[in-house]
Amino acid sequence: MPVITCIEDLRVLAERRVPRMFYDYADSGSWTESTYRANEADFRAFKLRQRVAVNMEGRTLRTTMAGQEVAMPVAIAPTGLTGMQHADGEILGARAAEKFGIPFTLSTMSICSIEDIAAHTQAPFWFQLYWMRDRDFMERLMDRAKAARCSALVLTLDLQVLGQRHKDIKNGMTAPPKPTLANILNLMTKPRWCLGMLGTRRHSFGNLVGHAKGVSDMSSLSAWTKEQFDPRLDWSDVEWIKKQWGGRLILKGVMDVEDARLAADSGADALVVSNHGGRQLDGAPSSIAALPEIADAVGSRIEVWMDGGIRSGQDVLKAVALGAKGTMIGRAFLYGLGAMGEAGVSKALELIRHELDITMAFTGHTDIRTVDRRILLPARA
Repeated sequence: MPVITCIEDLRVLAERRVPRMFYDYADSGSWTESTYRANEADFRAFKLRQRVAVNMEGRTLRTTMAGQEVAMPVAIAPTGLTGMQHADGEILGARAAEKFGIPFTLSTMSICSIEDIAAHTQAPFWFQLYWMRDRDFMERLMDRAKAARCSALVLTLDLQVLGQRHKDIKNGMTAPPKPTLANILNLMTKPRWCLGMLGTRRHSFGNLVGHAKGVSDMSSLSAWTKEQFDPRLDWSDVEWIKKQWGGRLILKGVMDVEDARLAADSGADALVVSNHGGRQLDGAPSSIAALPEIADAVGSRIEVWMDGGIRSGQDVLKAVALGAKGTMIGRAFLYGLGAMGEAGVSKALELIRHELDITMAFTGHTDIRTVDRRILLPARA
């Protein structure tokens, strides 16, 4: 087993262990992938102000996100097909998050179901919802989430239409993978993954198959998803969701100040500055570049979080300094999961916590809640 010292080490290991189509599904963006790459690269433009001779004892990363106490300002973002990165992936991720003390968000497009997560965890988790044409099914999804003690609903706003991801098309990505010659040859090089999948019954979309009308197996799921994502979503629909849900609501996918103001007007508890990991509008700015203006505009009215490109605790600290009250991680979590299962998720969270703690200390702070833009150096002309 290689020595793991950073998220990149987990990514390299995951690339070796996860079948190509599912690794590519997680680690790619739309079209030219320029926004996907910018999400990570743009963090480097922000330089940290180092302070010395400051008492660094008694440091704490504890804070709250949407009223929930968290061990650090990080939540696991909703990621589709997580159970194809590793057998029972959503269950493993939720268990690791619970032990660590941060929120886990289950995607509508998960392999493990809402009920699976509830049966294998004690702490409340969050559920992510897409806006779909079948309102009855959406209501039943929310009812199932309430029954499973989900403490917040994350409504994704930026998937009314699906961005084109070239690698998924070229790989013929399906869950489970089709028994083509290329897939069989690739799976033969992933024995650890195959053994895990042989040991679980969860190979399809657990929240959909057997629950959505007309979706009894994988042959009908593809047509259903193409028909169900609803391009007509508007802010009146957000109001309907808020009323139907009745609990904490988080709006994910905000990249524009005007949209941020509308999100604040909606009465939601938090918004997430997010470009869907660079998987939707290629050519959009990075999340970290969009964050400061949005935080300045509405941060006093609604909690502003961000996701996209976070690969270290330093990235988390920079996001907090620029106005984020919390962050969400997707790929960093998936790399850990694909590399080492539950232990890999725990390792990813430990790496981020350690980097965040040490970096915060070097900037002269002992409490994450006191961090602001003064820890960042002015950009050079």
